[in-house]
Amino acid sequence: MALDEPARRFTVDEYHRMGEAGILGCDERLELIAGQIVVREPIGARHASTVDRLNRLWTSRLAERVIVRVQNPVQFPEADSELQPDILLLRPRDDFYAASHPRVADVLLLIEVADTTLRLDRRVKIPLYAAVGVRETWLCDLVAERVEVYREPVGGAYRDLETLDRGDTVRPAALGDVLVAIDDLLGPTAR
Repeated sequence: MALDEPARRFTVDEYHRMGEAGILGCDERLELIAGQIVVREPIGARHASTVDRLNRLWTSRLAERVIVRVQNPVQFPEADSELQPDILLLRPRDDFYAASHPRVADVLLLIEVADTTLRLDRRVKIPLYAAVGVRETWLCDLVAERVEVYREPVGGAYRDLETLDRGDTVRPAALGDVLVAIDDLLGPTAR
């Protein structure tokens, strides 16, 4: 039974205090999305292998130029959100973000890998990333075997969307000297 009452929104600080108090299970896969605590689904084998491949690709190509963050938090307090994107390319910091989680200004590129999460990623997360001003977000769509490149956030939406297929290449805007093949992002064709 769904209630028609407004839901209680939580801030990033409240979310952290609930974790510290033991209210949120340490084994649960959770994200704070627009003030709501969302339980995330288990990660499938293809999704996990794609994230591992992306980690290796970015780490091997960019070495000291970025920090590659894998399924770890980024905070958007202005949107009452703390998400765990699959891959973040972050501005380097000597402390590797030990003092605080990264925020929007630290994000050079954000990548979500989607199979069972496709609906949530497209309808909720990508608009949220645009609303807070993440300059570039890529969605690796494992179902359709393509990559959606979102750029130029304006008024809660991305002005520029480019859909790329196998055989295509792409350059991250913040790292214009880096050319990446879509096939390298998606990995082997699903069987």
